Amino acid sequence: MFLDRRALLLAVAASTLAGRSHADPAPQRLQLWPGTPPGGGGPTGPVHEKDGMISNIAIPILEVFAPARPNGAAMLIAAGGGLTGISQAEEAYPAARWLTDQGVTAFVLTYRLPQEGWHDPTPAPLQDGQRALRMIRATADRYGIDPGRIGVLGFSAGGYVLGLVTVRSDCHSYTPVDAVDKQSARPDYAVLLYPVVSLDAPSERTATARKEVGEHASREVRDAWSVQSYVRADDPPMFIVQAADDATVNPQNASLLEVACRENGVPVELHRFDTGGHGFGMGRPGTSTTAWPGLCRAWLARQGILR
Repeated sequence: MFLDRRALLLAVAASTLAGRSHADPAPQRLQLWPGTPPGGGGPTGPVHEKDGMISNIAIPILEVFAPARPNGAAMLIAAGGGLTGISQAEEAYPAARWLTDQGVTAFVLTYRLPQEGWHDPTPAPLQDGQRALRMIRATADRYGIDPGRIGVLGFSAGGYVLGLVTVRSDCHSYTPVDAVDKQSARPDYAVLLYPVVSLDAPSERTATARKEVGEHASREVRDAWSVQSYVRADDPPMFIVQAADDATVNPQNASLLEVACRENGVPVELHRFDTGGHGFGMGRPGTSTTAWPGLCRAWLARQGILR
């Protein structure tokens, strides 16, 4: 793809901000559910952490990163990890810093991993994503957030979770538990980085597909839990990023979602980069993926999110 000088300068600046090391204030932590999550079950003991990847998640939470000067916009972030763990350190926290530098209040989601003992595993991540958006809207006044400027940012398996949340906002995935669930679960915009989109070909062997629907799910089940199956005309605008040399999530996933959006009249902007592989987060140095934060910032401005 061709990038003009201004886009490249924006990208370099955004990448520098995302990767810098500085002392961030401790985020506020919000428990997602007032009691046991829907369906019950789950792991016991503390969260496991190794090399920035967390698992053994018994209590899904939101971590709130408040900017020094909030501009009213908010973003729910979900990192990837193939639904076997969550890569908060490599994906979610750098993204949160990048957003707060621009005045966006960032909410990092620690969602349930389906195969950690939950009695009803498949809908668990969708339930957590929907609940998180409702909680953000329910606390909008507290954090100075415009309820009409709340979006999602998902990486890889987190892109699958928040992609599903984006296109299935009308799905009643759980029985309401309190007043929070009166809020809308529809995001106003979606940013998806190297997302798993289809749980069928070409992604039936990804860790995300195997953990979400199992090793031997029928094609009907796989289609029922694939993002592109639910794209409709009233879905929010989407910004999608993918590297052509991604050996983990077939780049065709991004193309499937782009085609579904265009066929249904959903505004979509897809950026394909020649190199970058998988899991490049805020951009892999030495590859063109470092351009995506600047391109995304320009897109958010055009959507009226950044004011």
